[in-house]
Amino acid sequence: MVGKKSAEPSPERIARANRQRLAQEEGLRAMADVEQRAVAIRKNMERLRALRQAKEAQVASDQTALPDMPKKKRKKVLSK
Repeated sequence: MVGKKSAEPSPERIARANRQRLAQEEGLRAMADVEQRAVAIRKNMERLRALRQAKEAQVASDQTALPDMPKKKRKKVLSK
C-alpha cells in the first residue's frame, strides 16, 4: 500500500520538522537582533545630532559675542 499514511511520523519527517522549527526560531532571534541594532543606531545618531547642533549653536553664539576685529594689513615685500 503505497499511498497510505501511517499514524506515526517517520524519523526523517521528525528531523525535518525539527530543522524547520529551529530555523524559524533562529530567524526570529536574528530579526530581533537586527531591530535592536537599528534602535541602537538611531539612538546614537540622535545623540550625535544633538551634540553637533549644540556645538554649532555654541560656535554661533561665540561669533556673535566677539567684536569684529579689523584685519591687519600685510606689508608687501618688494623682490629685487
